[in-house]
Formats: sequence, C-alpha cells, structure tokens
Amino acid sequence: MATKSTQSIRIVKVNATAGITTTDALAIEEPLEIRLEHGPETQRQVQNISVTMRTPGHDAELAAGFLFTEGIIKNPEDITSIEHCFIACAENKENVIQVSLNPGVVPHLQNTERNFYTTSSCGVCGKGSINAIRTVSSFAEQTTDHDTIQADILYRLPELLRRYQRVFDDTGGLHASALFTPLGELLLLREDVGRHNALDKLIGAALHYNWLPLHQTVLLLSGRASFELVQKAAMAGMHIIAAVGAPSSLAVELATEFNITLIGFLRDERFNIYTAAHRVLIPSYENTY
Repeated sequence: MATKSTQSIRIVKVNATAGITTTDALAIEEPLEIRLEHGPETQRQVQNISVTMRTPGHDAELAAGFLFTEGIIKNPEDITSIEHCFIACAENKENVIQVSLNPGVVPHLQNTERNFYTTSSCGVCGKGSINAIRTVSSFAEQTTDHDTIQADILYRLPELLRRYQRVFDDTGGLHASALFTPLGELLLLREDVGRHNALDKLIGAALHYNWLPLHQTVLLLSGRASFELVQKAAMAGMHIIAAVGAPSSLAVELATEFNITLIGFLRDERFNIYTAAHRVLIPSYENTY
C-alpha cells in the first residue's frame, strides 16, 4: 500500500507588509499502534506494546527497529511477519501494525515499563526508571573496534544528508537519521516527524538486511543527540555518532559507558568531540590541557 508522507494545505504567506494566498506542504503526523503476537502455537496472545506518533512510511521497519532497540527481540529471526491490521487482524486499521514472533521466542517484555503513549518528540517518556532504558546491547562485549573517520569526510556528511532528505525539502519539518560508510558513502536514510522513529526505521531496515552489528559505519542525526538515540545506536553496535545539534549530558554519559564516539555541532566545517576522540583522524590536533 502506498503511503503519503506529506499533505498540502492553503496558507497565507506574509512578507513584511504584503500577504499572498498559496499552498504549503506539511509533514503528516499520525499514530501507529504496535502490537506483538507471541506465545506457543496453541496459546498465542496479542499485546499492545506502544503507540507512537510518526510519519507514515516504513512502518514495518519502525516496528522491528523499536522492538530491537528496546531489547524486546534479539535478532530478525525472532520475527515471522509484520503486517498492518487491515491484513493481519480482524479490524481494518491502517495505523495498527502487528508483529508476529516465532512460537519459540520469548519476548523480553520487562523492557516495556513505559506508558503505551509515546509522543513524537520523546522516545523514552513514561519509562519506569532510568535503569529500565539502559538496555544492554547484544554487541556490548564485542572487542573488535577498528572504526575511524577522517575529519574532512565528517564535514561533507550534513550536506549529503540534506541532499537526500526528500520529505524535509518538501516540508522543512522532519528529522532524519542516516548511515554512512567511513568514506562518506550513504548506505541508508530514514525520515520521520519523531527523531527516535527515524532511527528505529533506520535500524529496522539494517535488521532486515542482516547488517547488524553496525560496525564500520557512521550515524548522522539531523538534530540533537539525546539519550534515547545513543541508547538505540548502542543496541545496534554503532561506534561513531555525529549530530548536527548538541548532545545532552545523559547522551554523553551513555556514550562514555559504551565507548561510542559522540560528535556534536557538526556544521560549517567544525564539530565538537565529546567522547572517544581516538576514532576521529584530525590533521592537526593540539591538547591544551
């Protein structure tokens, strides 16, 4: 089924003392309810897991990425199918998606200590405690780490991101997460009205392609680097995160804990490195401490 990410409305555009009637494109924001079907063949049960406000499109990736980054599933083989409820359920609901797990898979539902309603601006609102979102990555114990990136390649990434942000160009209202090689080649890009949804879509796609763990890649965030985005990146085994905006204090704390290189304010040929600076190759570096 084709999905629309934008809609056109009539507006009055004002410039100084003049106004004209014209059309404008808005990013669509609609709820998506994620349901989980699990249990033995003879005792299947369906459980509501979350409702998130998202931009329609790549809903299956969003659901899979969400379940993985929350630690509810461990690998793509846990999933037998992901279908919207006009296919998988008795109801005809386009904004409900059902993820069916293999009968032998026991989902880690203790990681869902949260309110079922999640706003588009917050990926962890309603968590029972800070410990509930410190989900341990399946790749945290892997010691292989040869990830590096040249500073001049980092400078190019924001422009590449903007070049491929199709819906952002139409609306100016979407977040994006993009995955690059250390040479600056774009691998994946996903957009959404919610920054955490964009990253879940990206990781869900990588899960589908069996790319995890995402070593030897660079994650670029179109906005700020928050705690939940670093947590999701850690779950996927990423070592380098760059953000156009600022990181939060908890994001820096978690990046330190997982030995992730966290870069902020990446724009206009400048950036700050907050953690694990050894992965960024800088032609001239002076330590003033």
